[in-house]
Amino acid sequence: MNGAGRFNYWDTFKLAGSIIICQLAGLAGSIFTRPAISTWYAGLVKPSFNPPNWVFAPVWITLYILMGISLYLVIRKGWNSPGVKKASMIFVVQLIFNTLWSFVFFGLHSPGAGMLVIVILWAAILLSLINFIRVRKIAGYLLLPYLLWVSFAAVLNLWIFLLN
Repeated sequence: MNGAGRFNYWDTFKLAGSIIICQLAGLAGSIFTRPAISTWYAGLVKPSFNPPNWVFAPVWITLYILMGISLYLVIRKGWNSPGVKKASMIFVVQLIFNTLWSFVFFGLHSPGAGMLVIVILWAAILLSLINFIRVRKIAGYLLLPYLLWVSFAAVLNLWIFLLN
């Protein structure tokens, strides 16, 4: 909707594009994840708090939707608005590290290197959240479930590294 309450197709395009970009990052990561789940990952010793495999896909799909909405709320402010470019660039960096983690952990079968990547990812998500809040509070808050899930994933990654 624009200021007069009329439907704005450009906003719909930006929202859909933002969500698709995030989902594509997830799809790229799944290229490395899916083949390893029933083979390499199945053979790892995992901690007792490791969720069942079926939990991960719906959680990630939901998180990517929230990330996309969050990105849309930031870029909707306009590139000339204070902090939008910086926040968007940091967001892209964290999205790259998100996909990189799947490649390193699942694709390269390396929980140790995955630990390094996930720590950088966590910091990049936190920076995204902080910068998104500066642009539009709700956009930053929408990244909070993502930060919490990656925090859990980092603990899980660490335990898998230690147990194997």
